[in-house]
Amino acid sequence: MLRQTIANNASLVLALGGLLIGFAFGAVVYRTNYCAMGSLSDIHNFNDYRRFRAWILAAATALLGTQLLQSAGVVALERSMYLASSFNWFGHIAGGFIFGIGMVFAGGCPSRNLARAGGGDLRSLLTLIVLGIVAYMTIAGLIAPVRATVENATAFSLGASGQGIGDLLSALTGASRGTVRLVMTGLIAVPAIAFCFADLRFRNSPVHVVSGIGVGLTVVAGWAITGLTYDDMATRPIPPISLTYIRPMGDTLQWLALFTASPAPGFGVASVFGALLGAFAAAMAMGRFRLSTFSDADDTVRNLMGAAMMGVGGVMALGCTVGQAITGVSTLALGSFVTFGAIVAGGFYGLKLLERWVMADD
Repeated sequence: MLRQTIANNASLVLALGGLLIGFAFGAVVYRTNYCAMGSLSDIHNFNDYRRFRAWILAAATALLGTQLLQSAGVVALERSMYLASSFNWFGHIAGGFIFGIGMVFAGGCPSRNLARAGGGDLRSLLTLIVLGIVAYMTIAGLIAPVRATVENATAFSLGASGQGIGDLLSALTGASRGTVRLVMTGLIAVPAIAFCFADLRFRNSPVHVVSGIGVGLTVVAGWAITGLTYDDMATRPIPPISLTYIRPMGDTLQWLALFTASPAPGFGVASVFGALLGAFAAAMAMGRFRLSTFSDADDTVRNLMGAAMMGVGGVMALGCTVGQAITGVSTLALGSFVTFGAIVAGGFYGLKLLERWVMADD
C-alpha cells in the first residue's frame, strides 16, 4: 500500500526526496571537506590517504546498503542505466581518464564544486554552468555525433546478463544471481572497509569516517526513493537512479530555462539544488560563507578547461566520482569499477600536468 501511494505521487516524492538527500549530501561534503580530487592531491603531495579512504568507505557503504535494498525488493537495479547489456569499454576508460584530468584543473569534481558554490565560490558556480552546457553538447548537441560514432565502434554486448559482476558470474557458474551478488558484495565491501580502518590515522579521524559513511548513505537513500517510485506500468517509467552530477547539471540548466513546461524538477535536478542549499546551510552555520572568484586569467582558463573536460569525459563514462565511483559501484556494474580506476589514473596524471602548468607560469 505504501509503495503504491509513493508511486502514485512519484513526481512529488522524487522532487522532495532529491532535495532532501541532496541537502544532506551537500552539508556532509562541505562540513567534512570530502573531496575525491583532494584525496588524490593529498596522496600526491603529502602521502596522506585519509580522504581517499573516505572515498573508498563511501563506495563500500553504498555497495552494502544498495545490495541490501535490492535483496529486500526495494529497488530493481537491473532497470538502472548502469547494468545495461552494452559495455562501452572505451567510454569508461577514456572518459574516466579525461574526467580525472578535468577535475584536477577545475579544483574538484562536480560534487565538490557544488559544495564550494553553496559556500559562495562564484568560480565553482561558473564551472558547473560550463560543465552542464558541455555535458548536454556531448549527450545530444554539437559533440554528440562524434561521441556516438566512437561509442558504436567500441561498445559490445554482454548479453542478457548485463554488466553486473554478480550476474556475469552467475551466468558463468550457474549459481543463483541473488546469492552470487551477495557473495560478491561481501568480497568487495569487506576488504574495502578493512583497508580503510586498517590505517590508524584514519581510525583516529572521525571527520573522515563520518564523511565516508555519510556520503555512502545518501547514495543508498537515493536508490531507496527512486526504487520505491518506479512504476513499470507508467506511460513513461522513470528508471531508478541515485546521486550523480554530470547529466543532472545539464538537466538543471534546462529546467531553469523551461520551468513552465515541467514545474516539478526530477530527482537529479532536485538533488543539485539540494546540494547547493545543504552546502550553503553548512557554510553559514560554520561562519565560512564568503563570496570569491577567479584569482587571475590563468585560473579562469584552467577551471573552465577542466569544466569542459569533465562535461565530455563524464558523459562518455556515464558518471563522475559520485555517479560512477560510488552510485555505479553500488550496483556491481563492471563499467563503474573500470571508470573508478580510470578517474583515479586521470587524476594523478592531471596533478602532474598541473604542476608543469604552474611551474611554466612561474
